[in-house]
Amino acid sequence: MAIIKTIAYPRIGLIGNPSDGYFGKTIAFTFGNFSANVKLWESPELEFELSEADEHHFKDLNSFRERIGKLSYYGGIRLEKACLEMLCEYCEKHGIKLDRNFTIRYDTDIPLRKGLAGSSAIITATLLAIKEFYGFDIDEKEQAKLVWETEIKQLKIAGGLQDRVAQAYNKLVYMDFTNKEKVKHGYGEYEVMGDDILKKLMPRLFVAYRTDFGEESAVPHSDLRTRVFIKKEPKVIEAMKRFAEITDRARICLDSENFEGLGLLMDENFDLRTEICSINDRDREMVEIGRRLGAHVKFSGSGGAVVGLYDSAEKKDLKSAYEDASFVFLEKLKELQ
Repeated sequence: MAIIKTIAYPRIGLIGNPSDGYFGKTIAFTFGNFSANVKLWESPELEFELSEADEHHFKDLNSFRERIGKLSYYGGIRLEKACLEMLCEYCEKHGIKLDRNFTIRYDTDIPLRKGLAGSSAIITATLLAIKEFYGFDIDEKEQAKLVWETEIKQLKIAGGLQDRVAQAYNKLVYMDFTNKEKVKHGYGEYEVMGDDILKKLMPRLFVAYRTDFGEESAVPHSDLRTRVFIKKEPKVIEAMKRFAEITDRARICLDSENFEGLGLLMDENFDLRTEICSINDRDREMVEIGRRLGAHVKFSGSGGAVVGLYDSAEKKDLKSAYEDASFVFLEKLKELQ
């Protein structure tokens, strides 16, 4: 029996977030310290196997609370089911026949609810496995759109577009979402930046994240969607334009290897975010710790984790400071091969 194995990775929003859901621009990439893995094989019936996060039996109350503290209340089977339903609609529309049953199982060690796109990684790995099983192809743009639609349409999870794009290309990607007509249909303009840029950037970066739960990304995005699309708040709409401008300036810094300039723009990105969004105290603390030690720090996603760029700061000092404050510190980000 042939077993299909697929993998997807967490995402770092380097610059521009949260404007990817509001006609802005961003730059993001994936990294290899964690992953979501899916195994799929043909079987007599269609079956979704339970992963650790989906188990409903516990040894005792302590083990129950420990697992909830680590994995939250939500498992990934709902993500797999939503992805399959989205793909069924896609295949019906394109005349693709799905005529075999399979069993599917996922595992993930991506920290959940930390702003690292762990949920979309599970969906991405699921989509890759199903399309390989049935033998049809989807290009990167369409893949990103389908993963986004799985969350938006099937699961009613508010969010931007960049996570799924970064996970589709697994490169450093510049994304332009200013074409409102394209964005309505789930697309932006994407440009893969040079691998050499990312290779020079990665050793300068670190990630820190909370051991407790951050907010689900739907919480801040739901508020922003209301303020942009319903209330049409001028301050928020103008901020999204400024995020886009920051992204374009950051792109110039990356192309010229001006990493200090990039760092200052990362700081500006976070400061702008504080003007339109409420910031959790623990999330703010992660930013302030790095800044006190000379690093440039911003959210990786919607909160729960930060990405930092350092030059003069020593990583050993950063590591001690973050760990003393009960945060997890990743001093080396793994490049994807």
